[in-house]
Amino acid sequence: MARSSIEKRESLHFYKYLCQKIGSEKVVKTRRLICVISDIGQGEKMMTSGSKGEGLDLNGSDFDAMIIDPNFKVYQSESEVQDDCFAIPLIMNTEEAQPCFTQLWCLNHNIQTIPNVLEKHHRGYVLSGELFKLCYKNFSDVKIPALYSGKIHGPCISDKNDTLDIAWCLKCDKWIYQAEPWISRPRTTWPPHEIISKVISSGVLMVPIGCKGSINEHLEWRISFSVAEKFLIFSFSHTQLLCYAMLKILLKEIIEKHEDLKGLLCSYFLKTLMFWILEETDQYQWRPDNIIPCFMACLQRLLYCVKYSILSHYFISDNNLFYLRFNTNNEGLLTTILTNLYKQGINCFLSSETLHDFQSQSYETTESLINRSLQQIMPTFCAIRTNGRTDRVLRLLYNFLHVSMTALSRVLFLFQISEACTLVPEITQYSFSLGNKHNYSRYKHDLSHLVIGSHSDAVSGLLKLASFFYVHKNYEASLNMIRYTLQKCTSEKIYTTFFRNKNTFNPIQKHVLNLMKHEKLHTIMKSLIIHPCGFEVDSSIIPQELQQDVARTHNVFHTLPFAHFLSLLCYYHLNDISSCRQSLQRLKYVQWILSDCGTIIFEPESLNTIIFCGIGYQLIGETYIARHTFRVAAKLDKLNSTSAASRLFSLTS
Repeated sequence: MARSSIEKRESLHFYKYLCQKIGSEKVVKTRRLICVISDIGQGEKMMTSGSKGEGLDLNGSDFDAMIIDPNFKVYQSESEVQDDCFAIPLIMNTEEAQPCFTQLWCLNHNIQTIPNVLEKHHRGYVLSGELFKLCYKNFSDVKIPALYSGKIHGPCISDKNDTLDIAWCLKCDKWIYQAEPWISRPRTTWPPHEIISKVISSGVLMVPIGCKGSINEHLEWRISFSVAEKFLIFSFSHTQLLCYAMLKILLKEIIEKHEDLKGLLCSYFLKTLMFWILEETDQYQWRPDNIIPCFMACLQRLLYCVKYSILSHYFISDNNLFYLRFNTNNEGLLTTILTNLYKQGINCFLSSETLHDFQSQSYETTESLINRSLQQIMPTFCAIRTNGRTDRVLRLLYNFLHVSMTALSRVLFLFQISEACTLVPEITQYSFSLGNKHNYSRYKHDLSHLVIGSHSDAVSGLLKLASFFYVHKNYEASLNMIRYTLQKCTSEKIYTTFFRNKNTFNPIQKHVLNLMKHEKLHTIMKSLIIHPCGFEVDSSIIPQELQQDVARTHNVFHTLPFAHFLSLLCYYHLNDISSCRQSLQRLKYVQWILSDCGTIIFEPESLNTIIFCGIGYQLIGETYIARHTFRVAAKLDKLNSTSAASRLFSLTS
């Protein structure tokens, strides 16, 4: 067999392997759609970014989002400021900053409006990037539970575990002068004209971080092309996207294992490298049967850029991203490592965590491919959670009716709409002084939303409906709903908390998935997936007994113990103490089984289950056992994130 035929066969085999490990074209499309639909629900203020926004879900990938501050609007000159602009206008000054950076000057009549984030400079008042971040860090602690006690990380506010990065940024609607040469510079066939048009119309963002080493670093803002870059990434062929993913894996799982090289390169450099390569090469080369030579060409280009310390910014080429990036020691070490990796060819991945088994991996059966696809989609689906505003539901519904063109997008829209509907009733505050007629109307309004929301998964939507009935003292209806949901909590169900660690499916789940392999995605997810039962801050549909658990932050409960706890509460209010005790015993058994098997991996959910037991003992008058139970939970609650300590205090004071 000719060598070229062998190389094509090896490339094709490796391409199929990568599709299984990193994601097939359909899986990537689904991930992107999930993020896009979620962003639509937020209006024009939020954009999912980072690997997940690009359609990848690699080891160590965190969730990145950019939120545009609507209180400001950036302009390139004072003459562009619109008279009817409600936002505070800021004027770019790039003359005193390095390429890709700018200062933002505030017009004099707005100085008193935002004094806490301004600094006096020799030409007037400048919006300080550092003060802006500090302001939003304090705001995040109060408004976004996940960022409580977080930290500033570059231009972002990050959570304690570095799994969530939020960048508050500003928007300039027009394409900036410095990037105008990008529009008409010579290129082959990529990016196509329609993508260039989209890029230009997207404008640019300003993120609060200055040029390292600049005397005005704390006052500067980096010009970000994140929206444009997302358009470009989405235009990649699947072969190109896989090569990009392989570079990221090489960086995170091989190069950065060397402590001296950690943080020296970043994903943004790899993205920029890919943009330049694609602009300069023939698109026909990027075929599945040529993926290994394509990747090796990317690695060779990276080696060249490091060796000669040159990597031009893709949109503003005057900015060399590698200028003064390396010293003699780390440049030499990095060059040596990249040279050795290049000599190994595709075997360089033998030491990576994600792709180490490519030589021994055989083609998988249809069953395992279905399982893997669902596993690859679910982490992204579960990371994008809605909030409970009514306007979000309306926005999602409008786009579902007018924009959704494919069957897949309609399925994902329906799931997002269903979940959003479950949250709408939580913001309802009943005022009985308005009269029975008004309250009955609100009751029907909330009930209808919860019925729609019951289609968001197999169980949690139904349990929120049962909780709603309980809050309205319709205990029999609540018990009927609970009995129905408990019948659905069977061993083939897939709890989404598992996907935090990307566990594999058990044999029963694999068997059921295989039986359902010809069903539509909507049917599979509606039948098998169970989300945690989450409640927003001060939710109006959570039992009064749990109000202090949502007084400060959103809270989530494992569905099975929550169902038994809700059953206990219903029997207690019906004065059926015998059934109440039976529910408590079932709750204890479930808590023991789940903890013993190690399946509750999200600590607050596990602690909440112990707290349920304590509340149950307290209700039936067994105060000593209740006190002991709360003490156990409080001891396990290292971060004081639950109500265990306060409940224990109330019983001992």
